[in-house]
Order: sequence, then C-alpha cells, then structure tokens
Amino acid sequence: MDFNLKNKRVLVTAGSKGIGRATAQLFLEEGAKVAICSSNFENLQIAKKYLYEKTGREVLTVACDLNKKEDIISAFYEVKKAFNEIDILVNNCGGPPPGFFEDFDEKEWEQGYQQVLLSAVHFTKLVLPEMKKNKWGRIINITSISVKQPIENLLLSNVFRSGLTAMSKTLANQYGKFGITFNNVAPGHTLTSRLEELASVKAEASGKTKEEILEEMSQNVPAKRLGKPEEIAAAVVFLASEQAAYINGITILVDGGEFKGIT
Repeated sequence: MDFNLKNKRVLVTAGSKGIGRATAQLFLEEGAKVAICSSNFENLQIAKKYLYEKTGREVLTVACDLNKKEDIISAFYEVKKAFNEIDILVNNCGGPPPGFFEDFDEKEWEQGYQQVLLSAVHFTKLVLPEMKKNKWGRIINITSISVKQPIENLLLSNVFRSGLTAMSKTLANQYGKFGITFNNVAPGHTLTSRLEELASVKAEASGKTKEEILEEMSQNVPAKRLGKPEEIAAAVVFLASEQAAYINGITILVDGGEFKGIT
C-alpha cells in the first residue's frame, strides 16, 4: 500500500534510538524527508549511520534537549531551514524516572512536566501555523498504555502523558477544519533500552534478574511477548498517511492486548 508520504517532511523528536529511530526508519522507507533530534550527539551519529545502512537515505540530525525551550526553538528552525516546512510532527520522548508519589520532590515534577508535556506543547505551537496555511498536517504523540491503565510505579509518566492525550483531543476538535489531525500511539511493554532500564530497577528491588523481570512482563501480555519498536512505528506511519485522514483525536494502543479495559 502506498501511504502517499513521499517527500513529506517529518520531524521525530527523541529519534536516535528505540521507537523514535524505528519510526524515522519507516518514514524514510516510505520516501519521506526525515529529521530526528536528541540531546545526545553520539547517539545521533550512531542513528544517522544506522538509518543510512538500513534505508540508503540520509536523515537530518539535530541536537535538542527537550527540557529546554531554547533548544526546541533552535531545533525547529534548523529543520525548517533544511526542509522549508514540517508536514508531520512526531512528539516522542524518554520517560520520567520511575517511582511513587512520596519519592518525588517539586523539581522532579517540574522536569517530568517539561520533558513529556511542555516539549510537545512547544513543538506543536511552532509547527501549527504552516500546517494551517497548507490545510494539511499530522501531529502524532507517542504516549504509553499508562494513559489508559496507569502503571503503579510510573506516576510522572501516568500524569503527564495523560495530559498530553487530553491536549491532543482538544486540538483535534479545534484544528480538524484545517486538515490537521492529532492522534496518539500508546505502546505497551516494548523492548527498548527504556524498558530494560525499568526492568533493571525492578530486578534490583526484587532480587530477580533483569531477564526474569522482562519474561514476567511478557507473560502479562496475551501475545506472550514484548512489543518491537517497529510495530509501534507502523501505527505512527499509518496515522500520518492519507489513508488515515479521517482518523482524528484518538489513541491507538499497540500493546499486544495488554490493556484490560474495553474502551
């Protein structure tokens, strides 16, 4: 199926590894022009080489700390200078640290807010004017199963990713008339470095190995396995396509059936 994404201009935030990199790769394979950003220069260079080897196409890499508004503005204008405009924005970020309510001080709440919610606010505000003018745009947020089924020790992620979901639904109602869609992709347990870090923390607390924790996670999924980054990326790219033009304001779970609810 042709998703009509050739030469569309895409920005994937936190795109140097994991789900972000897999998303960038799939957009490149569809013929889009892709930029990725990350706060880690070395990871960007590794990703650039990896993506070229996989697709034979160059990706634009931009340094950006999502916790800093000035970095976000600078990254946006660097991509805009190279691509002229941004047609598709994928708001992705690493997760805040795990923990419970009494574990966090005000500084950690502020950092979680900046990283997960406010970074998406800033990027969205920057890309919207051109999308409105062009009467076309896609803004896709990569969130988490926790927006549907809160995860006990991921309080900050539960709160701020849910806030991002609410913002997306609100903006879908306001900007649909301009041909812009706002949707969310909510992964379940997906085998990324982030999940391995969380498994390591849980393993240390429980006395089990990281591998045992990952296996336990997989057994909680009806599919009896963990997700793959490219499976999340597939949902993102579909939502960016012309075929998904009438899908707006929704959250797609990509979780192997892990979510226990019916809506």
